Amino acid sequence: MFGLSEVAVILIVVIAVLAAKKLPDLARSAGKSARILKAEARAMKNDKAQADAAPQVVQGETTNAADGTASGTDQRSTGAPERPGGTAGTPEQGSRP
Repeated sequence: MFGLSEVAVILIVVIAVLAAKKLPDLARSAGKSARILKAEARAMKNDKAQADAAPQVVQGETTNAADGTASGTDQRSTGAPERPGGTAGTPEQGSRP
């Protein structure tokens, strides 16, 4: 009676007729999904590029943030305030308890 190819064509036509109302919604949903995927991929690429371009610490000249002057030595801050007449974190020589 009917061969395999005729049955396949009939099934495709029946599915297309029954699903005609859903096809635009499916296409719209697929388009939105593709746009979101592209945007996320682009955002990940930009994040990676920004992380690669992060400033790097270079040993050498330091600047005083308050007045913008530069010092020629490599000074490392311990976080403790400097004491007059001594270095940061060490007691002055003349003051013994």
